[in-house]
Amino acid sequence: MVRPPTTTIGLVPDVQYLSQAAFDRLTAEFEELTTIGRTDIARKIQAARELGDLKENGDYHAAKDHQGQMEARIRTIEAILEFSEIVDSAGTDSVQAGCVVSFRYEGDAEIETFVIGSIEEKRADIESMSPTSPLGAALMDATVGDIVEFEAPGGLLKVEVVAIGE
Repeated sequence: MVRPPTTTIGLVPDVQYLSQAAFDRLTAEFEELTTIGRTDIARKIQAARELGDLKENGDYHAAKDHQGQMEARIRTIEAILEFSEIVDSAGTDSVQAGCVVSFRYEGDAEIETFVIGSIEEKRADIESMSPTSPLGAALMDATVGDIVEFEAPGGLLKVEVVAIGE
């Protein structure tokens, strides 16, 4: 993937690793927000304006707040999609972006499970972990049975990879 030129403040956003399903979901959300969402909020703002004095018009202020939140989400999705890389973790035997990894901390019997990738990959039953976080980076390319170390605020921690899936 060719990275675009740096932004006006000199930063290039990180690549967002997305599954095809997450990419498709974000694309659909973007389309809905930029078409139906913008039309809806414009109607609500117009209806609130017609109620009179804008200084003390709660409906108007609520609609404008909602518009601001929606526009922020649109910009977020736009940036994610622009800098995304679609990954396919099917059939992998090592931890890669887009896969589900289960691990346990050294000395702990509890198994934790995360999907490795953008926060947009989170599912109802599984949280996401960035592949660039300290633990996410340490897990990358590990296989079942590997013990990896990473630096945490409290010191060096070790985890054992117990399962890798989709």
